[in-house]
Amino acid sequence: MRRSFKFLLRPTGGQASALTQCLAELKEIRKADPDGQGRWSAGSQQQTLRRLDKAFTAFFRRGKTGRTPGFPRFKGKGRFDTVEWPATKNGATWDSQPHERQTRVYLLGIGHVRVHQHRSIKGTVKTISVKREGSRWYVIMSCDDVPAQPLPATGSVVGLDMGVVSLVTTSDGDHLTNPRHLAASADRLAGAQQNLARKRRGSKRRRKALARLAALHSKVRRQRLDHAHKAALTIVRAYDIIVHEDLRVANMTRSASGTIKQPGRNVAAKSGLNRSILDAGWGVFLTILAHKAESAGRELIAVNPASTSRTCARCGHSAQDNRVTQADFACTACGHTAHADENAAVNILRAGLALRESAEAA
Repeated sequence: MRRSFKFLLRPTGGQASALTQCLAELKEIRKADPDGQGRWSAGSQQQTLRRLDKAFTAFFRRGKTGRTPGFPRFKGKGRFDTVEWPATKNGATWDSQPHERQTRVYLLGIGHVRVHQHRSIKGTVKTISVKREGSRWYVIMSCDDVPAQPLPATGSVVGLDMGVVSLVTTSDGDHLTNPRHLAASADRLAGAQQNLARKRRGSKRRRKALARLAALHSKVRRQRLDHAHKAALTIVRAYDIIVHEDLRVANMTRSASGTIKQPGRNVAAKSGLNRSILDAGWGVFLTILAHKAESAGRELIAVNPASTSRTCARCGHSAQDNRVTQADFACTACGHTAHADENAAVNILRAGLALRESAEAA
């Protein structure tokens, strides 16, 4: 398996300044200034150009297939936050041995930078990336041949219904909380945003205000990521087969504002729902769940969520009136009542098991 290991870098002031310069330099600048650019890794600059080529290739492919092309956005020095070395010994070196703690990584043009390595690295390091997140720097090792860590079988299966009240509701009736980290920090974020708006563009005070706002958003992101890891690990440890909704979060959170000729309806309500969905972090959770399930040897099945929330798990009757409220389900045919999300999770589980049986029969 291929896995990435991310550690906090602790560069000195001079090293942080050199890393910032490294983010903005490209191969063309190297040609124009061979003496000044010779200290940077050619491999890292080539990797930057490969990422640029990949972005434009995807742009032209989307245009040819009739999809919205999405022209690649220019990234100035304030938006370009990652530099990557394609292999070890090509401007970056990580010499850690198995079960050994490495405290420094060597980066060409930067020097030996301290690393806060909180866990051991497994597999073979193939690429080394340095990423800037606000005022923090991280080193990311992408490794091949990472051994799986299968967990003992439990004999249990589960269906998962994603929500905004509870992040996950299982077919067993368990509810994993949604901490709503963004909502909890909304007042501080609003204050920081207002403070930023009052600052003059290009001023030193504006840069400081922007850094404070970015730090708040970074904290919310780390909190959401931490909760997603813990929730996914809880599920992976308890079940052998995990069935979840095949969600398209980007489509679900599109704006309802419409156009001038055809304005949208219930725009404010849709905007609030979109914010709640993004705050819950469904996409982050499902991505982490997939990685942990693969490593643990669990089977993950994604099913179409259509009608799962309005179909009775007891008799199979499907009707919009079955969903009495957001939380309550009452079948108009057989009278079955249940928590709406628990009822949906049971339907999701059944759909996943049926899909698995049909695949095995084929």
